[in-house]
Amino acid sequence: MLPYKILVVDDSIFMRKMITDLISEDTQFQVIGTAKNGKEAVNMVKTLKPDAITMDIEMPEMNGLDALKIIMDVQPTPVIMLSSLTQDGARETIVALERGAVDFVGKPSGSISLDLHRVRELLLEKLHIAVKTNVMKFRSNPIWTSPISRSKAVPRVEELPKVNKGNTASEVNFFKTTPVAPLFSNQQVSSQVQQIVAIGTSTGGPRALHQVISHIPGHLPAPVVIVQHMPPNFTKSLAQRLNSVSELHVVEAEEGMILQNGHAYVAPGGFHMTVARNGPGAYKIHISKEEARGGHRPSVDILFESLLPMKELKRHIVLMTGMGADGAKGMLALKNAGAVTTIAESEETCIVYGMPRAAVELNCVMHVLAQQEIASKLTQVVCK
Repeated sequence: MLPYKILVVDDSIFMRKMITDLISEDTQFQVIGTAKNGKEAVNMVKTLKPDAITMDIEMPEMNGLDALKIIMDVQPTPVIMLSSLTQDGARETIVALERGAVDFVGKPSGSISLDLHRVRELLLEKLHIAVKTNVMKFRSNPIWTSPISRSKAVPRVEELPKVNKGNTASEVNFFKTTPVAPLFSNQQVSSQVQQIVAIGTSTGGPRALHQVISHIPGHLPAPVVIVQHMPPNFTKSLAQRLNSVSELHVVEAEEGMILQNGHAYVAPGGFHMTVARNGPGAYKIHISKEEARGGHRPSVDILFESLLPMKELKRHIVLMTGMGADGAKGMLALKNAGAVTTIAESEETCIVYGMPRAAVELNCVMHVLAQQEIASKLTQVVCK
């Protein structure tokens, strides 16, 4: 079999050389070209037609976010973003994932990096996923037309953060807004928790969560707890992003937070999140640094398993796009323990049909739904 063709895009000569060398260690990949900015990348994608691209975010002339958008419009190609491990880098990466990037890898911190081996391992793993991804799904499943995301607020836009050495990205303003009151006030929602929605996802998850969370009404009579496999910093930016497009009040979870209806809680990267009782009809978040489960912290299974004793709650369980099987066994256990609803995202809309497939194979899924159908089903079963 011929090696997969990879295009490397970065404004640093050193980084282009280092990334090329890392990729070339795997004989299944061949770097067929390098570009020093987004403009060059767009032109090279048209002529070279690579199987996948590694893309820096901050570049002169045209940044990685703008290049990604053009590429997904004119020559849809799987893209892995190379992101700085800063808060600004995390914000921009979330936007990139929503625009169609398959995944991201944190850039090595310097010319002599102790984490270089880990970067190589992650980059090759994600490239193997990327080259097998049908990114045409992004065209058939747009997320920028959410009626709720448009109706939540008229924001006051502050100064936009820079995302490259000369340009700004329009969508980053979501992180720099002060929203007015949503259409549905959470004050109208009972404080008594009688139901809960639990969602697990991984590769492709930020885009899937955007689609689902932005279509759930703010008057939902249940809290939503979310595990997305992501490192620290990125989950905070993800929560901020979801909050900006949803009527739900979305936050990164913290130890001891009391669950409230109409609120959503994203597990912080690097920590497990569980739910514990806090008195009659009341529940709280517990955060821990216990050992990773199946290589994941946070773990979907650990979140789901924490809900097993809570048979007094109507439990609605969702697994969406992601590699591996995290959450499938937890969903099975919850179904056997009386969960009201179990939903798996369909293969047609998954970026990686791994976690949902594992649940389907365990015969614990009541509803297999396309990504754009999940929010309406959750609203129906929770609000009936």
